Amino acid sequence: MYQTTLDQMKRLVETFAPYAQDRGTLDELHRMISDQRSWHMAHDLFNRIRRKGLAAVRNNDARAARQYSFEEICAKTLFNLTNTEAPFDPDSPYWVVPFALRLGRCIGIPDDNIVEIVAGAAPKS
Repeated sequence: MYQTTLDQMKRLVETFAPYAQDRGTLDELHRMISDQRSWHMAHDLFNRIRRKGLAAVRNNDARAARQYSFEEICAKTLFNLTNTEAPFDPDSPYWVVPFALRLGRCIGIPDDNIVEIVAGAAPKS
């Protein structure tokens, strides 16, 4: 079950990367997804992303804010997979898709592309 979520998150990150103005934490997240030994560091990654996200909101940069929101939820999901005694909200994985859709819409990626990654096929019209 978790491997599917991880594979989907990785593909989403790869889809968004060419559109990112700041790839620092996005690239770090990409590497982390594939390295289970690093997941315990996802809390620190979340904190760094959060600071960038708050700055984006203060600067009225909606595109960056949406990117960082997506990154944050992925970092929370990874950290929760460590079975920590102090997890983020347990519903974190369920927010990956809505945040991915919001980011995709902001940067011009059709919903169908996101749906294909997370569901295996685009919905029929």
